[in-house]
Parts: sequence; C-alpha cells; structure tokens
Amino acid sequence: MNERKMKILELLKEDARRSADLIATMLDEPLAEVKQEIAELEQDHIIVKYATVVNWSKVEDEKVTALIEVQITPERGRGFEGIAERIYLYPEVKSVYLMSGAYDLLVEVQGKTLKDVASFVSNKLSPIDAVLSTKTFFILKKYKQDGIIFEEHEDDHRLLISP
Repeated sequence: MNERKMKILELLKEDARRSADLIATMLDEPLAEVKQEIAELEQDHIIVKYATVVNWSKVEDEKVTALIEVQITPERGRGFEGIAERIYLYPEVKSVYLMSGAYDLLVEVQGKTLKDVASFVSNKLSPIDAVLSTKTFFILKKYKQDGIIFEEHEDDHRLLISP
C-alpha cells in the first residue's frame, strides 16, 4: 500500500466526515488522485464502513455492554471460523475477536439490561456444542474507545514547583 493511501486512511480514521477536497488540501495532492485512492480503498474493502462514535453514557437510552471470554473446541477443517461466525450472527453481538492466551474468543455483547445479557449467555452462547466455558465482564464506564477520550478533563493549571 502506498504512503498516500496510508495518510488518507489515517485522516479518515481521525474524522470520517472529512471530504476528499479537504484531504487533498491537507496532503497537498491532486483531488482526482485522492478521490481515486478513496474509491480503491472502498472497493478493496480496506475502508469497510464510515461510522460515528457515540458516548452512550450521555444519552438517556441506557445500554449494558459486556465482554465475554469464551473457550471453545475448534471444528475439524474450519478451526475457529465456523463457531465465530455462528456467534457474530446474533444481533446482540457487537464484536468477536480471536485471542491468544487463556481463552479463544472475546465477544462484546450489548443489551438493554443485565438480564438481557445474562439471558444471551445462558440461552444462546453457552448451549453451542463447541463452547467449553464463558466468563462475563460487564463494562461499567468507558473512558476511551478507538483512541477517543469520552470524558472531558480539565488541564492542571497549578504552578510547577521544583526542588
């Protein structure tokens, strides 16, 4: 991948609403070439989707998010792929990651209540034959996600005192 495409990706990751015109100006590159690069990135599924990051704690619509460590037995011939696919197709599932270490998959689940998430784990996830065990952790507060800090913080305005 060329350097210009990498810079375009970085700029769009920072703010997906940046126009091709602005990106071309920021990179001091021809607009037509920047548009072409963006089209190629989209066509090659390197840019998969443009999304908004929402600080749900500031919205009245409360949601419960949990991270679930899942130990599984891989399927013969498909490994972890088939089980991961079966899990990520549930609408409650927001993310699924193959992990190294003590567990195989990390599953992010979202529900309206703790009971909804618990019901998902006990009625949908745990009964899957390949699932050996689960461990659920509820997210109490998000401070930072995808490099974005959610909480506004004040700078320390105290005077520096040195010995």
